[in-house]
Amino acid sequence: MDKKILLIYDQLHDFFGPQYWWPMDTAYHTANGSDPRFEIIIGAILTQNTAWSNVEKALHNLKEKQKLTLHSMNNVDIASLKTLIKPSGFFNQKAQRLKHICNFLIEVYQGDLDKLFTMPTDNLRSQLLELNGIGPETADSILLYAGSKPIFVVDAYTKRLCSRIPIDVDASSYDLIQRYFQETLEKQYPRKLLPSIYNEYHAFIVELGKQFCKKQKPLCSDCPLKSLCDFPR
Repeated sequence: MDKKILLIYDQLHDFFGPQYWWPMDTAYHTANGSDPRFEIIIGAILTQNTAWSNVEKALHNLKEKQKLTLHSMNNVDIASLKTLIKPSGFFNQKAQRLKHICNFLIEVYQGDLDKLFTMPTDNLRSQLLELNGIGPETADSILLYAGSKPIFVVDAYTKRLCSRIPIDVDASSYDLIQRYFQETLEKQYPRKLLPSIYNEYHAFIVELGKQFCKKQKPLCSDCPLKSLCDFPR
């Protein structure tokens, strides 16, 4: 067991406190009777190659026009969808990807997200990865945050952390990093707690990357992990 993985989690938890990811407007879904899991699926696609603040603008547009449900998004014409999600960037590609996943959910799962997320994790992950524009990070974000599946999400912040601490894993490999974190955390926590542990851990790493472990000019002297990190030295 890599105790450093556990120490990082504990120190980030103590510093940042619970993050309660995925960020979403629960009041909207309560008022409209819509499924917040669908917003997570859409958000996971919209956040590709852009800042979350831009995703929020696109989601606001979709909510304003009542297009943040599976069937309303499936039925909206592609030109209108592109306009609504334009703030998220790469809107031509993302509109196509949103249409593809809507079609997949309706054709394969009859639009039933409960049925979708009762699928075994590995099987569902394989199906998602077959969809146009859905890579490992997007698929795993959907599985973890929308489906509460025990799978660890790796992003650019995670790779940066692994290279700087350093952690004894190939910091360029999504699959190896994911396996390394999961194998360590699975030995420490019962399976039923893993989704919430993976959820918080990923959120902590994102906050660390945004606030301290920046790509350019990291704030090492103020970093909550400075006692574990070799990068400043």
